[in-house]
Amino acid sequence: MEDVEFLRIGLAEFEVIFINETLKEDTVDKAKDSEIVSVFVGSSVTREVIEKMSNLKCIVTRSTGYDHIDLVACKEKGIKVMNVPSYGARAVAEHTFAILLTISRRTFEAYKQVREEGDFHVEKLEGFDLFGKTLGVVGTGRIGKNVARIAQGFGMNIIMSDMFPDEKFAQEVGGKYVSLDELISQSDIITLHCPYTKENHHMIGVEQFNKMKKGVVIVNTARGELMDTQALFVALENKTVSHVGLDVLESERDLKDESALIRGGKEINNLRTLLLDHELVDDERAFITPHIAFHTREADRERLGVVVESIKSFAEGKELKNLL
Repeated sequence: MEDVEFLRIGLAEFEVIFINETLKEDTVDKAKDSEIVSVFVGSSVTREVIEKMSNLKCIVTRSTGYDHIDLVACKEKGIKVMNVPSYGARAVAEHTFAILLTISRRTFEAYKQVREEGDFHVEKLEGFDLFGKTLGVVGTGRIGKNVARIAQGFGMNIIMSDMFPDEKFAQEVGGKYVSLDELISQSDIITLHCPYTKENHHMIGVEQFNKMKKGVVIVNTARGELMDTQALFVALENKTVSHVGLDVLESERDLKDESALIRGGKEINNLRTLLLDHELVDDERAFITPHIAFHTREADRERLGVVVESIKSFAEGKELKNLL
């Protein structure tokens, strides 16, 4: 069942308009009379957008992250904002290992070699075992914990960092909690699973890269802004980082809508990051997927179900469970 059909059936009692474009300043006219809008991470619900939607009373984002919505402006206008606080925890964890195994066993390179060249020689395709490697899990919410559970099955040494350590869980997976600095310096592989906030912007930057083991592998299926892209490039060039696996990029919204560059209005730092993201896409040391870690049949149904219930709860004046 397509997403639109799922939402159409779930919201059958409402007058629903489906708009293909993301919500932003140059598309807001298509939704300006709406009382409730549902958006995804590609939208940019800025103060300017909100000002043009005089009837807007509720925003439901079909995502866990909400940095694409100006919450301050919404609060000033009395607009309720809800998210999907947790979904696809298994899907994202599994995709994390799909990326990691692609890197460790060089499966994409092997596929290309056979498919495009008909070459079955193995000399250039030596990988490395995950067994015995130290995996550093940054953030142990539902996704991070599932990653640790999978890692346990591979026989990896698990260290974790979180603002609220769960020592009972650490015992369950045979791991331990350490400080972020310790995790960064001890890990053979680092994987990020924390939400993005202004406080943890570029939490992995020059200082952190300088503390890492030579040849570390980094996987990020959380938010691109957690890692300084320019610092990552330097770490790849000096071989501190041997490979990076990314399902998110720091400027992925701009990559998906580069018409913004033509219209102008982008700060020079944003443009620099966008260019670096383009270079990463072409870099053989980087394996990049287009933000699909969450995107499984089961996770999508779970996510959209929460969206439908949130919209109904607001319309019927019920308690709002996922209010931001």
